[in-house]
Amino acid sequence: MPITGKERPVDIIEQMFPAYVGRQERKAFELMRRSAKEDHATFLTLSGAMTPAGLHQSCLIPLIERGLIDCITTTGANLYHDAHRVIGHSVREIEPNAGDLQYRLARVIRIYDLGFWEETLLETDQLFSAILQKPEFQKKMTTTELHYLLGKNLYEMERALGAKSSCLLATAYKFGVPIFVGAVQDGSIFLNIVKLKRVLGPKFKLEIDVNDDVFEMGAIQHHCFATMKKPMAIWILGGGVPKNYTLQGEPLLDQILSVPTHGFDIDVQFCVDPVDNGALSSCPAGEGHTWGKVSAESVETGSVYCHTDVTAVFPWLTYALLSDPRVHRKPRRLYDARNAAVARLQAEVEKKRKVLEGTMKYKMPKRTTKPKS
Repeated sequence: MPITGKERPVDIIEQMFPAYVGRQERKAFELMRRSAKEDHATFLTLSGAMTPAGLHQSCLIPLIERGLIDCITTTGANLYHDAHRVIGHSVREIEPNAGDLQYRLARVIRIYDLGFWEETLLETDQLFSAILQKPEFQKKMTTTELHYLLGKNLYEMERALGAKSSCLLATAYKFGVPIFVGAVQDGSIFLNIVKLKRVLGPKFKLEIDVNDDVFEMGAIQHHCFATMKKPMAIWILGGGVPKNYTLQGEPLLDQILSVPTHGFDIDVQFCVDPVDNGALSSCPAGEGHTWGKVSAESVETGSVYCHTDVTAVFPWLTYALLSDPRVHRKPRRLYDARNAAVARLQAEVEKKRKVLEGTMKYKMPKRTTKPKS
């Protein structure tokens, strides 16, 4: 049918995206809408430089406010760069082909076609260094607690400054959305932790417990399907560590800890990578199913790999989704449930102790053929 300009966003997606990547976009929207309407516990992963591009302001924060995102896994860089705007710095559009040697001389940092002054980094480092020295940070913790406490401080700072908009960390704090960072040491927030440790020595006691962090991811997923009895969806923006860090919670439970699970029920991914080079960033749901990451039902009817750039598609799909006022639910506040979730999973592990002890021993298999001389 011809487009008249009078259609609703949903009408355009359902009727005017007939094939190829357009069909993938239509399928992605249908699964996102299904995640919301069927009350899936929704885990979102975010890689790349998405907060400098403003994707969190245009899409993620509105989705959190409508209760449609329950847990986030991202990179330290996305959380670090989001704080620039809190202290008054801007990220601007620049010409990507103007010459990087000239940009360096002008002290302009470039992320493809976005740029900001080098002083933006230096002042953001000062901000995080000051916050991380506070008493509540002087202990061992997981990345979710680290980011909850950072979000609390930034939320209070935004309120004091009378900010009209909020950053991702502050919004997640406000709505109780846990934020995991799988490679926490790969980012400037952690670089400031390194500095504080070396300068302050024993006075600085912050440590990230990666063992507890991985266990907590599995515990929150176990809480969603075993305690709340909710199906689970994963929306993957990009690929990388955030994707696998979230998905590996399922084989952790089933294959490693012997706690039964069945994998994510809906799998939606937006990524530009080819699927045939063995990279995890682009592997489709079917491949993930062989690892126990997603369910058989997901592979058959609940997954799509949308081969496109996130920034080109996700804002449009978010607009279509949020244009329906019925797509709204009360925030689950999974962060508030994290301690109880960890305790429940630990209790399940205790029940399996004898079984698990058997998996901790290894015997070399006997040779079936004689070695060649």
